[in-house]
Amino acid sequence: MRVLVTGGAGFIGSHTVVALMQAGHDPVVVDNLTNADPSVVHRIGEITGVSPELHTVDVRDADRMAEIASDGFDACIHFAALKAVGESVEKPMLYYDNNVGGTISLLEVLVDAQIRNFVFSSSATVYGEPDRLPLTEDMPVGTATNPYGWTKIMMEQVLRDVQTANPTWSVSLLRYFNPVGAHPSGLIGEDPMGVPNNLMPYVARVADGKLPKVRVFGGDYETNDGTGVRDYIHVVDLAEGHVAALDTHGDDPGIHAYNLGTGEGNSVLDVLKTYEEQSGKSIPYEIVERRPGDVAANWADVTKARTRLGWETTRDLAEMCADSWRWQQNSG
Repeated sequence: MRVLVTGGAGFIGSHTVVALMQAGHDPVVVDNLTNADPSVVHRIGEITGVSPELHTVDVRDADRMAEIASDGFDACIHFAALKAVGESVEKPMLYYDNNVGGTISLLEVLVDAQIRNFVFSSSATVYGEPDRLPLTEDMPVGTATNPYGWTKIMMEQVLRDVQTANPTWSVSLLRYFNPVGAHPSGLIGEDPMGVPNNLMPYVARVADGKLPKVRVFGGDYETNDGTGVRDYIHVVDLAEGHVAALDTHGDDPGIHAYNLGTGEGNSVLDVLKTYEEQSGKSIPYEIVERRPGDVAANWADVTKARTRLGWETTRDLAEMCADSWRWQQNSG
């Protein structure tokens, strides 16, 4: 398939572009590069042997997007969005404009271009504060604890309504848990601009001596060690999940929601200990106040993805940390 990949130069997008190419698909990248480096397309080329086509454009630029979409595509995978929970609490309007507004603008273009196979980068935050674990796809959504989560809920609802209005559409809602790690080549990985908002790139910079210590947000949760528990998933496993959804539901109209995780939870301190073991570095930390909008714990029930997509993760936390550390050393 020829696949339009919005946000394809970002962390998850770039790994998915690699997975698409290795599966025989032809991805074309659209990215405004606000949180990505254009050199990533060349590094993708080093991994796959071919650099993907890149259009530097914001998905809210309807004229440019319509021009690109008119070139003929079989599907679209939509990653383009802001994703920092803490920043979304501080700047909610920025998130609603970029994430929800950008999705609506993109969908208008796709409707006109008759691109009907859509894979959406959603999030486990749509489940809000869970009343039971593990999280299953049939649990209610719509009670997010932060504006980032609300944008994902709104984007999912927009997609449901668009699919109702256009019944030939296939829409896959992929609800990520916590993507971490990097490509084992060490050529692409998570490289946020400024101080990282997510745990593992922050830990990587502490291990590399670029930051003094890790701030652990909350040490009094009702978890095994008091720190937050999350379902960390290797980004390569996650990327392969997108290919599985694309291949499974390309000719299958409807709404298809999937949790993409490992089905297991690890605490923040579990991550720090494993990263120390894989990097050989000491990682100092301090426990600080809880971060607004965070939940104590969540992890996925991945039965549906395993049975319907034929997909499951194969990489454990040690591999996630080892690949992250390799990328950190290579990226400097």
